[in-house]
Amino acid sequence: MFAVSSPLFSNLGLSLADPTSQELNTIENPDSGTNIPRYHSSSRPSIVHSESKNFNEFNNGDYRIVKKLNHNANERDRRKNTNSLYSSLRSLLPATDQTKKVSLPATVARVLKYIPELKKEVERLTQKKEDLTLRSIPKKEYSADFNKQTIRGGIQNSLSVVSANKVGDREIMIQISILKTNKSSFAEAISELEEEELLLLNASCFQTLQDRVFYNLHFQVQGTLPVNVQILRDKLLAYYETEDKFLLPWISGSRT
Repeated sequence: MFAVSSPLFSNLGLSLADPTSQELNTIENPDSGTNIPRYHSSSRPSIVHSESKNFNEFNNGDYRIVKKLNHNANERDRRKNTNSLYSSLRSLLPATDQTKKVSLPATVARVLKYIPELKKEVERLTQKKEDLTLRSIPKKEYSADFNKQTIRGGIQNSLSVVSANKVGDREIMIQISILKTNKSSFAEAISELEEEELLLLNASCFQTLQDRVFYNLHFQVQGTLPVNVQILRDKLLAYYETEDKFLLPWISGSRT
């Protein structure tokens, strides 16, 4: 009566044949007589090895990305610093050259050429300053020099003194000493010099206690022909002595 096998038990029998069950062993308990399932010892290391491999591949990928980002950042900073240095180098050039768009090698070549030119210009201006300093006569020395000239030259009756000296190749310093009462126009004297193609660069004036007026004039030669400073001196002296002729009788009478 119970010999007919139940389908339920037949299905359970098939389920026991599941492949996963083959990975299990049983441990027999000697006390209870029961069997305890156990995994194969070789199955667990394979799982750990697979997970470790995936973790290493993930870390290696992150490391390459970080390394590339650091390289790009360093390269960007390097280019920024290089451009800043070239910009500072370009600022040394004249304004006309700074507005030109040229390559970086061309900028370096222009700077290397301009620095010696600038050095020569500085040396020229320094020499010019020294020449002007040596040629310029201080007020006290100039007044004493005038007294020596009038006594030594035997021109005590001359009320005007003019001296002219070259400063370099294209510049002239002129000193004029006249009485305060001399009414000769200073502007007309400058016009006389401008007719000789001279350009007035600088002028100064002071007065002494002896009622004398001193002029220091700095001119630049505009023409191509050389200028004879002695002729300039005589021309100015003749201009001022014209007025002196009218002053001499009055001065002589006041002294007597």
